[in-house]
Amino acid sequence: MMNINLHIERLILDGLPIESKQGALVKQAVEVELTRLLEANGLSASLQAGGALRHLQANSIQLSSEKMPTQLGEQIAQSVYGSIGNEGVKE
Repeated sequence: MMNINLHIERLILDGLPIESKQGALVKQAVEVELTRLLEANGLSASLQAGGALRHLQANSIQLSSEKMPTQLGEQIAQSVYGSIGNEGVKE
């Protein structure tokens, strides 16, 4: 079994349709969903040896005014996972 340690130093939510007090909910949803995806589908082979990423280019997400903080966090996590996850895995 592989151990995965995930550390998100900073999550910038500038310009998103949420109130500042909802930021903690978005962050929690990102952490929960990204952990779930990594546990279920794994990490890309290029990252399995470890290391740190200075920045990450994630896929685009679609925003709407009706998004709840939890849904937004899940969508962000899925976008990030597309850049670090096990290639070829579709969720």
